[in-house]
Amino acid sequence: MPPDHRRGWRHWLVILLAGGIQALCFAPGPLPEWSLPFVQIGSLAVLAACTWGAERVRAAALDGWLFGLAQFTVGVYWLTISMHTFGGLALPLAVAALLLFAAAIALYSAAACALSAWLCAAWRSPHQYARRQILNALVWASSWTLFEWLRGTLFTGFTWLDAGYAHAEGMFAAWAPVVGVYGLSWLAAFSAAAVALMARAKDSAPYDRSAAAVVALALVCGLAGIAGQHIQWSSPLGSPLMVRLVQPATPQSEKFDPRQFEAAITRTLRLADLPAKDKADHPALIVFPETVMPIFQDEIPPEIWSRWQAVAQHQQATLLMGIPLHSRSSVGDRYTNGAIALPPGNASFPGTPAPWHYDKHHLVPFGEFIPPGFRWFVHAMQIPLGDFNRGSLVQPPLRLAGQALAVDICYEDTFGEQIAAHVAPGPDGTAGASILVNISNLAWFGDSWALRQHLWMARMRALETARPLVAATNTGMTAALDPYGQVRGMLDAGTPGVLDVEVLGTQGLTPYVRWRNAPILIWLALWLAIGIGWRTSHRPQGR
Repeated sequence: MPPDHRRGWRHWLVILLAGGIQALCFAPGPLPEWSLPFVQIGSLAVLAACTWGAERVRAAALDGWLFGLAQFTVGVYWLTISMHTFGGLALPLAVAALLLFAAAIALYSAAACALSAWLCAAWRSPHQYARRQILNALVWASSWTLFEWLRGTLFTGFTWLDAGYAHAEGMFAAWAPVVGVYGLSWLAAFSAAAVALMARAKDSAPYDRSAAAVVALALVCGLAGIAGQHIQWSSPLGSPLMVRLVQPATPQSEKFDPRQFEAAITRTLRLADLPAKDKADHPALIVFPETVMPIFQDEIPPEIWSRWQAVAQHQQATLLMGIPLHSRSSVGDRYTNGAIALPPGNASFPGTPAPWHYDKHHLVPFGEFIPPGFRWFVHAMQIPLGDFNRGSLVQPPLRLAGQALAVDICYEDTFGEQIAAHVAPGPDGTAGASILVNISNLAWFGDSWALRQHLWMARMRALETARPLVAATNTGMTAALDPYGQVRGMLDAGTPGVLDVEVLGTQGLTPYVRWRNAPILIWLALWLAIGIGWRTSHRPQGR
């Protein structure tokens, strides 16, 4: 099929619509859950077809950039809520900031399409055969996935809306313990290429054969994924742990207001101290959200601290709470966004070291550290607790009742390799985490897609590691996931409440935990190297 010489506003509109539709595929909401994988593949197929139809590399890059611009403008629109509603930034400025952010992130999509167009020989060449179109599909998928990985790695990383997350449910989901989310992104992009080939294979038998071959390969991968759903990558460890997840639903407008501090603590502790529905379900661990105590631990009044100790004692449960931490050493003061464990009977004053604590490793730009040259922006948004120190990548888990709990904070659970590092054995050979715990405060983003998107990404972490995961959030989504990434319990967003769940830890390492992203990166390098070799020996004209 010849390339399209009539690119104009209709073409750009199709690209923008495809990118906007792509943004809807990362959590149920506008679209039903069952449809997400299919719509994601179909909308990405539009971009693949346009990339192959571009006469110039720069035209393909523009297609990719417009697709990414629409995808991230629609998909992370909730950034305007934090900037405008809670940050005090004027709405036009907040929208402009969102568009600038989406435009910058879209450069990765542009680069992926440009590389694919550069490597793929022209469709109009008379010397093309079916095998060339199969290689085009492999190169397209590899280029797309490479730049998704780069987007999630460079400049602290932004993993939101990676193609693989649309497949946390579906026929590719069982591949997650083997190849991780980027492996699923590759499968999704390859399937999109298959759909694009089918759409273009109208007039030429070689194209028909190549489309059939690529579709067959994609179907084999999907069927293998369906068969793989029955593989157990982990086994139960010890006895179940009763966990209570607390969702205070403290409005963000009140969270850092000193006048609301005691009232918020009272509501939160009242929830935590509720009696269990059954004595057998009495919690051994009570998990609170990120910054449930919004002041540094050494600034907490003793009378407030004693109320937390009283709840731990009354429930005979360990309290796991998010709290900013301040410590002093010979090299100076250190401030971290952290979590501490308060066991029953602990009488230590908050100014002393906690029996166990975690310091957040992956900090949020602007919210937890200030990139060079952007202090003015942070001041304009009136962000509290602005500049933290970074914790180490791997920290000791919280050990309780024979289980090892790896805690992460906020969007740390969107980084697969970091969570896999918590599950892998330590340098001394000690076993890694048997249960994953996420604490977060997404009230910054209102009742938006951000809450459901975050839960969908947490499902991927449970799949990759074959570990149960519990998430305690301020306003949602507070949930419990099994090692297969299935939601076993969840609270309604924005509603105060507690979720009592029985969590059985697991042991055993998935291939992804053992090797992280190395296998998929080698796979990408292989096909891109083959693509480069083919291009140098079959140099196309006009590209």
